[in-house]
Amino acid sequence: MTLRSNGSHAPVMADVARLAGVSHQTVSRVVNGLPNVQPATRAKVEAAIAELGYRPNTAARALVTRRSSTIGIISTETGLYGPTSIQRTIEEAAREAGYFAGSVSLKEITSTGLTGAIDHLMRQSVDGIVMIAAQHEALDVIGRHDPGVPLVVVEGDLSRGPSAVGVDQHRGALEATRHLIALGHTRIAHISGPVNWTEAEARRQGWQDALTGAGLEPGPLLVGDWTAERGYLLGARIARSRDVTAVFSANDQMAIGLLRALHEAGVRVPDDVSVVGFDDSPESGYLIPPLTTVRQNFAEVGRRAIAVLHAAISGEDEDLERLIEPELVVRTSTGVRPVEPRRTP
Repeated sequence: MTLRSNGSHAPVMADVARLAGVSHQTVSRVVNGLPNVQPATRAKVEAAIAELGYRPNTAARALVTRRSSTIGIISTETGLYGPTSIQRTIEEAAREAGYFAGSVSLKEITSTGLTGAIDHLMRQSVDGIVMIAAQHEALDVIGRHDPGVPLVVVEGDLSRGPSAVGVDQHRGALEATRHLIALGHTRIAHISGPVNWTEAEARRQGWQDALTGAGLEPGPLLVGDWTAERGYLLGARIARSRDVTAVFSANDQMAIGLLRALHEAGVRVPDDVSVVGFDDSPESGYLIPPLTTVRQNFAEVGRRAIAVLHAAISGEDEDLERLIEPELVVRTSTGVRPVEPRRTP
């Protein structure tokens, strides 16, 4: 390839065609993501686009494909590490796939709010929607509301719809609890997330299934709200319980509060009580002690969500795996069950 734009005008599709040695129609097919282009030809066209710095005319492309190359993202203003990370990775994956992403953030999940968000995005002529909402209310709205474009839900309960993508929350909780059981713990408490969150429900069920599968009695179960403050308050209760030697917290933030409560009560981690979190937030490896936790691959969640949405938008019959496996990250907040019961603070 030797042809280059002389800088007097922005490169156009004809320039790309001449540089790649292909027809104008072939360049159009590559730019618009249409099939029936040989991989070698597609590579030449993409190389010419990169060399020339060609930017497609989105308005013209929309007329050809009847697509806006825009997707909508609906999220909630939780400030939580997991949902925030997922939204960022979805936006990054959307850009890499050639989409512009517009988002609507809701202060709380209500039927009216979600319906309004979907209607707002449809007025922007989006090609598809990704909803980051793991509450039962959001899934109920989706069941009743057909936006008319492909919609992918990012959450842990894949049984609620064929276009759901998420980490296997149940598997993560199962592995976390089995890790504690393997260390000899028989009385393992769980600090759960809010009852209306599907992810919290799946993690609670995984904890319970691991214990019953080992012939152990689940409990105690304490309901949290994802915050470190709630973890701290519930941790004070756990510190007064002599028989609990391990705790599985449904997220790292509540585990952070729990660790402080145990420290203030003179309960040593992991000598007296072992602690496991969920998420593998950036600070989890720098706590005292470093936190054993379940890592969620948020980058892969974003890529997978956009891949599923793109396949639906393009009408491709692509069999994509919706469920992403978590990874147990073992650090020093977990240890073998103490031989002697601890004294009540």
